[in-house]
Amino acid sequence: MIGGKNMKKLMKVTALLMAAAMTLTACGGKTTSTETGKDTTPAKTESQAEGQTEAAKETKKMRVAYVTAGAQGDNGFTDSVVRGMNRIKDDFGAEITVIENNNDAAKYAESMEACFQWQPDVVFADAYGFEELFAQYADQYPDVTMVNLDFVIENSNKTVSSYTFISEEGAFLAGVLAAKVTTSDLPYANPEKTVGFVGGQEITVIKGFLSGFKQGVEFVDPEIKVLVSYVGDFFDPVKGKTATKQLYAQGADIVFQAAGTSGNGALEAANEEQKYVIGVDSNQNGLYPGHVVASVIKDLDGAVYDTFSKIEDGTFEKGTVYSKGAGPSGVYLAIDEYSKEILTPEMITEINAVQDDIVDGKVTVERYTE
Repeated sequence: MIGGKNMKKLMKVTALLMAAAMTLTACGGKTTSTETGKDTTPAKTESQAEGQTEAAKETKKMRVAYVTAGAQGDNGFTDSVVRGMNRIKDDFGAEITVIENNNDAAKYAESMEACFQWQPDVVFADAYGFEELFAQYADQYPDVTMVNLDFVIENSNKTVSSYTFISEEGAFLAGVLAAKVTTSDLPYANPEKTVGFVGGQEITVIKGFLSGFKQGVEFVDPEIKVLVSYVGDFFDPVKGKTATKQLYAQGADIVFQAAGTSGNGALEAANEEQKYVIGVDSNQNGLYPGHVVASVIKDLDGAVYDTFSKIEDGTFEKGTVYSKGAGPSGVYLAIDEYSKEILTPEMITEINAVQDDIVDGKVTVERYTE
């Protein structure tokens, strides 16, 4: 079995379970309590017990957990997943819990143990940093449906499902938009034809974002310069702000950030430096009106909801890798009323046309490979 048996660890796990229960309550889940003491209830007959067991089966709510490497309130990836979790609760009556790790690797093992002591039916995760642990639990609990979001995890029993997104296609649209902005006469655009990219860490999924972004910029104008900076951390907005300001100082007038919570610092930098920025994962356009021109969305909300819908109707297959590309149920550029206050109608029309061409196969975006 996974997990030690010493008292210290037991106390830690108990504390985590209490935290999970608090999160469950905050998310609208239902908890129950029992009182210890002598049972004075008359014994049930065998037929009564069987009837109550069957009734319990019929009314049992599915338990769905989300274990995140980060935390809620990131205005991005985690919040998007939580929106999907809340939809599951509202539409299917599922009990949900969100277990946060706040980018603390020391918490991963205890968080996973606490999750499974809660006895979930389904576990979603963005298992950055605890991939092997996630796979181990999948092997130990084959009856639990386990789904990793954003990259593929394989376990020995081949039961882990993964939801991936063709980030290059969404980033391509960001590149097209950035190129349109930097060559425009918008108020904060400069004549230098320079754009920037800020990534969280130099890992495969972020390199995919960069690759797509560069392809999109080149699609519009090969002479536009692309500056690149990596924060080295997905959870440090201060470093994200510093990295973004450095790109602005080097001549970029618009930056695409794919940096997790660190990207919130990039948004702040655009506001402070009177420049433009493109958000990621969730719609961040309204956070700094006039500066966030659009956001590259991964429909994590929809991925979570659709997965649970398949589980409910019996069509979900464990071990499946789902991949979503350009389009409203995959990756797309969110352009809304905030965007329309910045961009010209012509820009928006052109961006929508490019997205349609990607979906229709008229424009091909190369996938990043190591």
